[in-house]
Amino acid sequence: MRTRVLGVALLLGAALLAVGLPRAVWAQAPQPPDIAARAWLLYDVTADQVLAAKDPDEPVEPASLTKLMTAYLVFDALKAGRLTLQQTLPVSERAWKMPGSRMFIEPRMQVPVEDLLKGMIVQSGNDATVALAEGVAGSVERFVELMNQQARRLGMTRTTYHNPEGLPAPGHLTTARDLATLATRLLRDFPEYVGYYAIQRYRYPGTPAANDTNRNLLLFRDPTVDGLKTGHTSTAGYCLVATARRPVPGWGEGPAGQRRLLSVVLGAASENARAVESQKLLNWGYTAFEAVRLSAPGQPVATPPVWKGKQSSVALGRPGGVVVAVPAGQAKGLRTELLRPDPLVAPLQAGQPLGTLRVLSAAGEPLADVPLQVLTTVEEAGWFGRLWGALRLWIR
Repeated sequence: MRTRVLGVALLLGAALLAVGLPRAVWAQAPQPPDIAARAWLLYDVTADQVLAAKDPDEPVEPASLTKLMTAYLVFDALKAGRLTLQQTLPVSERAWKMPGSRMFIEPRMQVPVEDLLKGMIVQSGNDATVALAEGVAGSVERFVELMNQQARRLGMTRTTYHNPEGLPAPGHLTTARDLATLATRLLRDFPEYVGYYAIQRYRYPGTPAANDTNRNLLLFRDPTVDGLKTGHTSTAGYCLVATARRPVPGWGEGPAGQRRLLSVVLGAASENARAVESQKLLNWGYTAFEAVRLSAPGQPVATPPVWKGKQSSVALGRPGGVVVAVPAGQAKGLRTELLRPDPLVAPLQAGQPLGTLRVLSAAGEPLADVPLQVLTTVEEAGWFGRLWGALRLWIR
């Protein structure tokens, strides 16, 4: 183990590697394919890394991708018990008269929340969206306030909402990066509800049968794709946030053995084009980069010493485990350095950000920087332990 000062950097060994950079830092990054879209981004959700992007911070109209935030707030209300899936909501005149994509519900109906969710997600129904917004917040205007508040909490600094459905409105804008942030949080925060995005066909009883097909063509073309949302207006073009899960050899069975990528394609020329360009990005990401797991969920990647604590060391890592995406062919001989303050003094709280794991290629080129956190709380020692620790620090 080698030490240098930043604090202190610890050379952890060639077997380690990690996740966490918003942007990748590869010395020689694979070149992405040409993508026919106004802006786009490819994100490795499992490794928490942007693999490639074009104009990811350019303001764009989100069209019905707006409904991702609407769903986030509805899922949050469900999780908190403020709504139930079986609860019925009235259809207001405002919801009934919404233009654009519709679920075709009417004011005489009382529609279960679950059906409204399916109508909003599968059919992209603006009427269902307004009914849900009114059901959560009492009014569309109050719901839009909640949307913008949630965007700030999620760090979507370049996003402003003016409605819950995505019809064009002055200043109703987002970016590819903000959409990736929102979609990733949707997947991570509400795994019990995101299965709705994989539904291929749905219609509410008594509504037109021809209106039953999910507009995400990748759900019908790629069995690994399980979401998420399409959008289209004449000014926004054709948009798609798509996500897929594919197994990684050696990682085991089930979701824990799969790697999730997410693509954001904005301003494509047609419904088919947005699907084709999204598929191109996903396929490229899975082949141009390989995922390396450095630690299992909850397992530390480092246990540096702690002073004045009830324990002599602290476990650093990430709750979901440490995974890094590296250019294909560079997984062998990886090296890592742990950058951390020195000394570490108790108390240290679980979840507290602490240190960065820097991943290097065998040749010493930087591949990724992964922010770490404390996995298990280290409480402060008693007065004698603190006194003894202070003495040892002074001698040191």
